[in-house]
Amino acid sequence: MPLLGGIRPPIAVLCVLVLALAGLTVKVLGPGKETAAPKAVLSSQQYFAEDGAIALRASVDERVADLERTAAALSEGPSVKPGRVLSDLSRAYQKWTGTTVLDLESGDVVAARGETIPLAWLDKDVLTGGQALTPRMVRLETGDVRLMTMAVLDWRDRPQQLLIASSSLAVPAINLGPFRSMAVVTEKGEILATAGFDQVEALDSEQERKELAFLHKEMSRLAGVAAKRTEQHPVSAKEPGSRGYPGVSGSLVGDAYNGRVSTAGYASLASSDPEGKKSVAAGLGLTVVSLLPVVEQQASDQGRELYGLAAAGVLVLLGLLAATVLWATVQRPLLRLFLESRRLARGDLTRPVTVPRRGEAARIGAALERLRRRLAHGDDGDGGAGSGGTPRRRIRIGGRGPLLLTGALLLVWCVPVGLLLNRTDGSVSIPATMVDDQRDRTDLIADRLRRALNEAQADLVSTSHLIGAADAGAADRLLEEALVKHSRYRALYVVDADGRVGARAGADPHDWSRDEDLPLVRVSGKGGKVPVIQAGAPVKPVKGGKGGTLVGEIRVEFLNSLLTRPGLGEVRVVDSEGLTLASSGGFLAFEELPRETLTDLVRAGGMRVGAGPVENGLLIREGKGVTVAAAAPFSGGGVTADIGWTVVSWQDAARFQIAAYEREDRSVLAGMLGLAAIILSLGWIHLVVVRPLRALATSAENLADGDLKTVLYPRYQDEVGAVVRSLELLRQQAQAHRHNQARRSAEPRPDGR
Repeated sequence: MPLLGGIRPPIAVLCVLVLALAGLTVKVLGPGKETAAPKAVLSSQQYFAEDGAIALRASVDERVADLERTAAALSEGPSVKPGRVLSDLSRAYQKWTGTTVLDLESGDVVAARGETIPLAWLDKDVLTGGQALTPRMVRLETGDVRLMTMAVLDWRDRPQQLLIASSSLAVPAINLGPFRSMAVVTEKGEILATAGFDQVEALDSEQERKELAFLHKEMSRLAGVAAKRTEQHPVSAKEPGSRGYPGVSGSLVGDAYNGRVSTAGYASLASSDPEGKKSVAAGLGLTVVSLLPVVEQQASDQGRELYGLAAAGVLVLLGLLAATVLWATVQRPLLRLFLESRRLARGDLTRPVTVPRRGEAARIGAALERLRRRLAHGDDGDGGAGSGGTPRRRIRIGGRGPLLLTGALLLVWCVPVGLLLNRTDGSVSIPATMVDDQRDRTDLIADRLRRALNEAQADLVSTSHLIGAADAGAADRLLEEALVKHSRYRALYVVDADGRVGARAGADPHDWSRDEDLPLVRVSGKGGKVPVIQAGAPVKPVKGGKGGTLVGEIRVEFLNSLLTRPGLGEVRVVDSEGLTLASSGGFLAFEELPRETLTDLVRAGGMRVGAGPVENGLLIREGKGVTVAAAAPFSGGGVTADIGWTVVSWQDAARFQIAAYEREDRSVLAGMLGLAAIILSLGWIHLVVVRPLRALATSAENLADGDLKTVLYPRYQDEVGAVVRSLELLRQQAQAHRHNQARRSAEPRPDGR
């Protein structure tokens, strides 16, 4: 018999798979790997650090782009006094700590605003070469580090001037929660800025001061570790095939103090599109580190070793029973048929065929017995009788019966393990940190979105100064250039005092209301397929003419891209009425939130408490499901502070890497693997044994009924193929026996009759 054919290999594979699954069951259903903090908490810290890095990178890149764009636009127009340049710049953007205009020919400072910018770092390498005018980090005498951004003002009627703007590399102004701290770290592990640490004077006890000192020490140590890890290439730092954050990010676990262990997430500043537009901030080598002390996780898997061993033991017993059933009902009868058919093919016709009791093997055995009697005694049979004259049995189930029984035995283990074991319900415990992180990250998204809208309106203000002094052709050109540089707009156009559209670029414009009570950033198009989000900036009249408004329509896709972040679930932006304006997934314009609970959460977040609305987090338990949700209304400065928008997010807690959900997932995995083993092994037996055996039973019965013309060809080199070859030999013998009988009947007898 071939080693890889027949009935033996699939039964052996089934036994091996059962034993392997039993070993895996001991591992996956036994105790999990003990960690000081849940994996979900560590992943959340990583996501939080990534959000902070994205916010810092976007802030730095926007500052550089705004300064370069303003300098380029000013250089194309008539010359402006340096003081006027800095004044207009500060009115349009409130993001620089100090600005200076330097005459490049004489080296003199001709205008300055804000904090004094030191110039000792300016040299030939800064102003010439391939890295000319590249933003640089400079340390002030106070010890603070500033990012120096430069752009050249180049007018025809005066020497070139260098516009320098300094800005801090502070942690983005985001809500860190009551216990989290964040730091900006250099490539060497030096901390440039921190946020979230309580002041020593505000602490009430010596114990709190000691804990604060411990957290400072942990931040310094973990910041150094994070800086070393971010030196890796982003591709090699990730799992093969993984995507997500384009930079290097991860999580760290520090030391424990007073029952709480310090957890940290880190993320290097990286371009949002590494293969496309380069990021200035990504080249600074900075890393954002987020530190959060959490309650140390207590081991909750005590005694689960016996739990996994018991489940594995039951599986082994059922597997042995299933293998025994297959051996007794399929393998043993088939091997007996093989021996009996070979004996008959060799000419041993004296002993009756041992006929199996049931199935196709019984049909084949009965056919072999009829052929033996025909060849041994010349008995042609009755055509419908089996051995001993009994009628031929037509069994519908046949060899599929043992397979169904075997599958049922194994399903007795797979179904309870996969569908009933370790099931969770609405009472599962969710760490409070997950709710807090959902709330704080949602507030971070809201702040990022608010800043993006404020930035869009500030860009319009900067462009409106140039539009007011330009003619019609120049205005169209300025709008076209602005539309190319800013992917956030779908259309730019100027509306005069009578509501007529003048210069324009991009898509078709929508109506702009002149109502002074409406905010400069507003939403229209209700009832349409897409919300129309408009931002406006007044255009000053020139020489007694009528003023107008520069309007920019912001693409909804741009807002959607700001909402898409891992670990937050679905994120939406809703207006004051709770109607959807943008979403991280698909949505219908101005549709309501899918749950009334989310609508109530948005309303609660919009209520003014103290200085204004506050963000809220909520754990929703409905039936057997648990949902973590948060709502963060727009707050802070800028033209969008009172727009009434809210960012709301929610996700199923089953996505969290929590011990209860992980045990449930492992149970489902074990059940699915058992089901796969059943399908593989029993499907193999059905294809290579049962189905050919059914066809063989039919051919054997036809041969026993007298069909000696149909040649039997063996298709498989196994037990079934061997029986087919023996039947073919018996067919040839029966055919020769018939020819001999016919010849003897045709020969003349000796008496002459």
